[in-house]
Amino acid sequence: MTRIPKWLFVAAPIGFAVFIAVGGGIVMQLWNWLAPALFGLKQITFWQALGLLLLCRILFGGFGLGGGHSGSKSKGRMSERFEQMTPEEREKFRQGWFGRGFCSNAGENKEP
Repeated sequence: MTRIPKWLFVAAPIGFAVFIAVGGGIVMQLWNWLAPALFGLKQITFWQALGLLLLCRILFGGFGLGGGHSGSKSKGRMSERFEQMTPEEREKFRQGWFGRGFCSNAGENKEP
């Protein structure tokens, strides 16, 4: 087992508090700058901004810190299905996606 440094027990709560304060402040400033001007909404307080940040965390599942792996199961299933396809089926699949505009095909040369 790896030993956890003692200083980490002091630094972690301080870092968490700084993250909360900075995150709430950024959300509040952005909301108060954009929402009233764009949508005619009221300005919010720091505590409302923290609530909004928490709501976004619940709804969207993360703060972009790299800890979450949402969708990894579906990506794994899709890659398994793709590997089991014949080369003709793969090409047909690719053409279907590229034809709908979901993906860009950098290797494909299109003439205007």
